[in-house]
Amino acid sequence: MGRPKRKTEIKAIEEEPQECGGTHRRGALACMVNSEVGAVLAVMRRNARWAGRYMAGDDQLEHSLVQALKSLRRQIFSWQQPWHMIDPSVYLKPFLDVIRSDETGGQITGVALSAVYKILTLEVFDLNTIHVDDAMHSIVDAVTSCRFEVTDAASEEVVLMKILQVLLACMKSKASVVLNNQDICTIVNTCFRVVHQAGSKGELLQRVARHTMHELVRAIFSHLPELDHAEATTKTNEGERSSVDSKGHVDELGKECRVDGRQFDNGTVDYDSADMLVSGVLTSHSPFMINSSMEFSDEKTTSNRVSSKELANDVQIMIEPYGVPCMVEIFHFLCSLLNIVETMSIGARSNPLAFDEDVPLFALGLINSAVELGGESIGRHPKLLALIQDELFRNLMQFGLSSSPLILSMVCSIVLNLYHHLRTKLKLQLEAFFSCVIIRLAQSKYGASYQQQEVAMEALVDFCRQPTFMSEMYANLDCDITCGNIFEDLGNLLSKSAFPVNCPLSAMHILALDGLIAVIHSMADRVTAASPLPEPVPVGEIEEYVPFWEINCESFENPDHWVEFVRRKKYVKRRLMIGADHFNRDPKKGLEFLQGTHLLPEKLDPQSVACFFRYTAGLDKNLVGDFLGNHDEFCVKVLHEFAKTFDFQEMNLDTALRLFLETFRLPGESQKIQRVLEAFSERYYEQSSKVLADKDAAFLLSYSLIMLNTDQHNVQVKKKMTEEDFIRNNRHINAGKDLPREYLSELYHSIVKNEIRTSYEQGIGFPEMTPSRWIDLMRKSEKTPPYIVCDSRPFLDHDMFAIISGPTIAAISVVFDHAEDEDVFHACVDGFLAVAKMSACHHLEDVLDDLVVSLCKFTTLLNPSASVEEPVLAFGDDTKARMATVTVFTIANEYGDYIRTGWRNILDCILRLHKLGLLPARVASDAADDPDVANDSIHGKTLSGTPSISHIPVVGTPRRSSGLMGRFSQLLSLDTDEPRSQPTEQQLAAHQRTVQTIQKCHIDSIFTESKFLQAESLLQLARALIWAAGRPQKGSSSPEDEDTAVFCLELLIAITLNNRDRIMLLWQGVYEHIAGIVQSTVMPCALVEKAVFGLLRICQRLLPYKESLADELLRSLQLILKLDARVADSYCELITQGVMRLVKANAGHIKSSMGWRTISSLLSITARHPEASESGFEALSFIMSDGAHLTQANYVFCLDATRAFAESRVGLADRSLRALDLMAESVKCLVRWSKMSSGDRKTVGDSREDTSKSSQEIGEMWLRLAHGFRKVCLEQREEVRNYALLSLQRCLLAAEAISLAPTIWLQCFDQVIFIMLDDLLDIAQGHSPKEYRNMEGTLHHAMKFLSKIFLQFLDQLLTLPNFRKLWLGVLSHMEKYMKSKLRGKGSEKLHELIPELLKNMLQIMKTRGVLVQRSTLGGDSLWELTWLHVKGISPSLQTELFPDHEQEGEMEPRSDEYSSAAETISSEAATVAK
Repeated sequence: MGRPKRKTEIKAIEEEPQECGGTHRRGALACMVNSEVGAVLAVMRRNARWAGRYMAGDDQLEHSLVQALKSLRRQIFSWQQPWHMIDPSVYLKPFLDVIRSDETGGQITGVALSAVYKILTLEVFDLNTIHVDDAMHSIVDAVTSCRFEVTDAASEEVVLMKILQVLLACMKSKASVVLNNQDICTIVNTCFRVVHQAGSKGELLQRVARHTMHELVRAIFSHLPELDHAEATTKTNEGERSSVDSKGHVDELGKECRVDGRQFDNGTVDYDSADMLVSGVLTSHSPFMINSSMEFSDEKTTSNRVSSKELANDVQIMIEPYGVPCMVEIFHFLCSLLNIVETMSIGARSNPLAFDEDVPLFALGLINSAVELGGESIGRHPKLLALIQDELFRNLMQFGLSSSPLILSMVCSIVLNLYHHLRTKLKLQLEAFFSCVIIRLAQSKYGASYQQQEVAMEALVDFCRQPTFMSEMYANLDCDITCGNIFEDLGNLLSKSAFPVNCPLSAMHILALDGLIAVIHSMADRVTAASPLPEPVPVGEIEEYVPFWEINCESFENPDHWVEFVRRKKYVKRRLMIGADHFNRDPKKGLEFLQGTHLLPEKLDPQSVACFFRYTAGLDKNLVGDFLGNHDEFCVKVLHEFAKTFDFQEMNLDTALRLFLETFRLPGESQKIQRVLEAFSERYYEQSSKVLADKDAAFLLSYSLIMLNTDQHNVQVKKKMTEEDFIRNNRHINAGKDLPREYLSELYHSIVKNEIRTSYEQGIGFPEMTPSRWIDLMRKSEKTPPYIVCDSRPFLDHDMFAIISGPTIAAISVVFDHAEDEDVFHACVDGFLAVAKMSACHHLEDVLDDLVVSLCKFTTLLNPSASVEEPVLAFGDDTKARMATVTVFTIANEYGDYIRTGWRNILDCILRLHKLGLLPARVASDAADDPDVANDSIHGKTLSGTPSISHIPVVGTPRRSSGLMGRFSQLLSLDTDEPRSQPTEQQLAAHQRTVQTIQKCHIDSIFTESKFLQAESLLQLARALIWAAGRPQKGSSSPEDEDTAVFCLELLIAITLNNRDRIMLLWQGVYEHIAGIVQSTVMPCALVEKAVFGLLRICQRLLPYKESLADELLRSLQLILKLDARVADSYCELITQGVMRLVKANAGHIKSSMGWRTISSLLSITARHPEASESGFEALSFIMSDGAHLTQANYVFCLDATRAFAESRVGLADRSLRALDLMAESVKCLVRWSKMSSGDRKTVGDSREDTSKSSQEIGEMWLRLAHGFRKVCLEQREEVRNYALLSLQRCLLAAEAISLAPTIWLQCFDQVIFIMLDDLLDIAQGHSPKEYRNMEGTLHHAMKFLSKIFLQFLDQLLTLPNFRKLWLGVLSHMEKYMKSKLRGKGSEKLHELIPELLKNMLQIMKTRGVLVQRSTLGGDSLWELTWLHVKGISPSLQTELFPDHEQEGEMEPRSDEYSSAAETISSEAATVAK
């Protein structure tokens, strides 16, 4: 059997490695044991019996107990072996003998127990000690067999507490793993015996005993997760005798598991007797019996003969290290305590634990601890799981209906734990618990007390707080045609319980509302956690007939399969219920409807109709009974097929008959009854033919049971049938023989005690759990589909909410409609919170929009009025209007996620309040700390911060007095010539109420908190604002229309800034609206000013947060270029400064290449504008100075922009030089990135591909920088051109610190240096000196640059496979420059410079061994090709540098060699030129 793995790594109390250290440790332990010996002896000497001597023959001898203790004292200090090599039994035995002895008193026994407890807790021995298993067994055996003389009650209680203490220490010891199953059972039974005995003792002992029992259960079941499941499964499969049979009975694993407590005449208490019933203290229904039968089981169990091999196997199991077997026995023992309560007779001297609710509470507490610690591991052990599925849950169902709220609360806690750990194994049990206990009690049916209702509702709310509870109930039960709609019933229960009708909310209402909101929150959490999912596609019509009871799922673990499966099953279930409704009105039309929906075949067959009757809830049982009892041939076939849907195997006749007759109403006609019972009898005989000889016997006996049931339970029958009458009436019915008397007697008593009900309540669910229903439930649980475990994804939430939305919304709407005072109205507001939560998760847009429209009407703000003062004064005096206004904006703030068209009504209210001057200025503010708000001007006026109540400026309405007080003054004066009167107290009170109402509305939060709105709702709000603003028109508009347009634009900008995380949702509409304003405005005005600066403000505020949208945001700034010339001239300088601030504030936040491309384009454009160029260059300098904001993403773009400033002639040349400096300094960034890349590779260990890619990217950026300098080197201005050439040289020289690929150098020479040399020479030869001054000097610098770069990087260049080609290119360009003519003549400077540079280059190449004649044959070697070029530049260089080769050099090559060399030179030169 399963056992915990021994942890070999646990070390015992080891001796020190040194001999002296080990001796010290051994001596310390010896002293400790010796002190305990002394303590026991000291107490024993206080008793005259132990102080004297006993005579034995001629010698005077001490008692054996004393002798053993003294002998241990003499030996303990003489042991030489290491302590873990000493058998613990040697020093434990004297103490254990004292504990076992019935001659010792309580005080002596207590001291001995304390000594053992000390040895255990201080871990004097552990798993590495020899014979540790024998020592632990002996301790358990001695302590559980403890005997002592009872001298007084106090000492007895002390000993009992110490017994508990030692046993608990055994379980908590590291060596407890060596205890066997029998030891554990003995420990538990002993502790429970003490719990029982403590009932007549002191309060302290009672509490200690119960606490110890709890700790023992926790210690034992905490080992369950550690058990080796594979070993347990293997041993189970090998055929060990199961302690749980098919009916849930648990066999006794050895008599050792029984305990007792016997009081002997001499006053000695014995705790080790074999038969616990001898004591007389316990009744015949003792709770300590390990083997107890099930209460709900109506079958008689027969004791089977057990082979000797099986008995030996049982004994072997019990002596193995403890594991599942003892846990099974203990758990069954705890469950049996619940069974005992129903049968135990309570008398004056009965067990106090069995009185009232004490025993079940105690047992339930222990069971709860076992479930908590066993957890999911219980499900991996079939025996434990079987106990929970059957016996435990059956008892929980029974005790769940207890009148004690304490018991009900504990039962609910256990079920909650079972749901958490084992719900996949308890599908139908959970359904039954909710149907028969929670829903039954919470609905106050069957006389449940308020306390029971409250506990049941609290339990339901606890379940609702489990994230996936409702989803799993729906998927597993509501979508199963054989189960009830638990999710729907629970949802309706919560809605009805939270329904306050014209009364204040009670605790029950609040509790139910909490549960409802918890369900909604769990759905909302799943929607929030998952990516937005589209609404599920409705399940399509069934196109062809498929037996609905045979629909299967490919995989219950893969949502791709089971989601569609359960939705299909729910669709079928709904159709069946609709068919049932039609059937109840007209059976024929009901079947025709099901045929039309392809749930029944076109040609009805008996099996399909039988399955419809069997698995469809809500059918009229009278009609079903009449149909099944009909004499029509088809109906008879349906009846027999209906009977075949039942499983009567191993079931008593009366149980089977109860189960069969519960599914329909037995007809009253005798012929129909006969037909029904014939079908039943035939089916029963097929499956249970052990007692009955044939089906006729089953029929006769079934009919007899029906008659007996009528006789016993019909009040009109006065003379009842006796048992003898029943037995006599059933003589010779079993194929001419009599049935066993015991069999008939059992049937008789079963019918007498429990009526066969032939008419149950209509509808689904169980009003109560009967034994037959429980048996059927256990049978169904074996065949039911697997439990579907839901996760955090909202697969079924839409369907679920579609079911409960009606009752929930109806409850809250009715309360709101009947609100007559503020208290009830506030209760309605709480209800609206729940509605909004539900709508947020389940897309009730239309319902919420209708609610908003209705509430807006109650505000009276949309009602037209004849005068200005009427709406304001009426609003202040109308309580309902003010409350409705607060409710509207509360819903908009809290539950606006699913407001759609209702936003227009809300905006109408807001605009009305704006026109009345009742809005604070911050309504249009997107953030309190926005630094740009103060700089935005409307109509030339600066927006104020938070206004005082006496003066609240209204944005864009300078024509009116602003603020509530200002508006109120207007109402009093109305701009008339009449003298102003002071406001009355009534008017002041109305004004105060108005102020408070507006403050409570938090209208600004609708926009400042709009970031929490769902996407579709936010989009609708933005569209409503654009709709309210109206289409922009060219030309002038009325001041009021412009004021509305400005106000709506402010709100639109506010929600845009507040929704920076979802700017993509709004951006298109906002951009188009602003673009329309910009393009349609031809004159400066407040609207276009708000649009332009609002656009800049959006970009500046959102760039730090929306990197993905940076490209779109920055590209939108191109709208500025489309402004009308007059408008652009008015705002040119401010716009430029705004762009500069934007760059300075967000340079570090722009990450994407596209964003930097836009920024660089904007800055490049400013380089050509005199007014904007300085600000643009300042922004560019901010980015590039010291590489502060240069990144690999923006490097190339910033280079291009900087080059634009370098080439720009707007402004002084100094700025171009500064731009070149910025470009030159940027190479430091490349060096830094190269080093960082190398460092990261060393640290992280990047692959070669990553390394190559990073180096390549840096090399390409460096090459791009060189290209930039090359282009500026062609600049017309001499100082800029020469400075660019110098900067290019700095750039290339800095490349030594960059890890560049050799091919980059080849590209540098081919694409940068050679092309620049060619372009410079072309400019010098093709343009006049007036256009390009001093080009000769530039060419002079270029040749020096070429020589220096080549020599500086010669080592890198030599590694190139095309080095010869590159070298020939250098020689070719030097030769080209040597032969060039400027203004028709050669350049003396170049003629002097180039030979010297070439000589220096050749000398260095000679020194490094590069230029060496390696072969005298062939004309394509580097040597030959070099001198062929050099001769064209300076023929004497070879003689000067290589005098040894002078003679060879004078030799004429052969004609073929010369021709070959010439062709090679020509091809190489042509390649370089290309």
